[in-house]
Amino acid sequence: MHWIDPDSLPEVSGTVERFVLNPHGEVDGFVMTGANGAILVHTPPHMEDELTRHVQPGDRVHVHGVKPRGADLLAAVAVTAKDGRRIIDQGPDHEREHPHHGHLKMEAEGTVRLSLFGPKGELRGALLSDGTAVRIGPKEAEEVADLLAPGARLAVRGDGIETRFGRVIHAKEAGKAPDALKPLKHGKPDKHGPKHKHGGPGKPKHDPKHKPKRDHDHDAHA
Repeated sequence: MHWIDPDSLPEVSGTVERFVLNPHGEVDGFVMTGANGAILVHTPPHMEDELTRHVQPGDRVHVHGVKPRGADLLAAVAVTAKDGRRIIDQGPDHEREHPHHGHLKMEAEGTVRLSLFGPKGELRGALLSDGTAVRIGPKEAEEVADLLAPGARLAVRGDGIETRFGRVIHAKEAGKAPDALKPLKHGKPDKHGPKHKHGGPGKPKHDPKHKPKRDHDHDAHA
């Protein structure tokens, strides 16, 4: 969103409660408590270094951002720290690499405090009351949306990362309780679909219009 002028957007102020992590263990936002309660603020991962250098939990900040339709989310274009430092989204750094964190098998169970969304408002997981970020792919998240709603009971199992900024689990299984977990499907489907098979039933291997040349020669001299 680097093409948007931050000053053209409304300002929302609040106190930073905690950072939120994406599945790679990168900070991609924070929870901010303001006059209307807690709100999820999304910041792109390429802002992580500058953001975490100038903003800490407990700081009061000012955010200029946009709110996607149908999502309790503020996608930040600029964050002003308590010392007046303005951290602006200047666009992605294409040479930036994901951090190398060790992944561990993790489980979590608790009450959903906030739903987690992508910058365009797509459902991407949940934040549990203990601060654990649960991340799920957008297609899978829509299928279990009731489990990701504030106040819902959620149990998950998957690959986790712990950093000084928090804990995140990329869920592979989810349910209302640890004994009711069901697998979540990840990965891209076959672009041809499950029915696509080379030479499958009902589809001749050769076009009948193109018979071997020797058959044409035989007919011509019969």
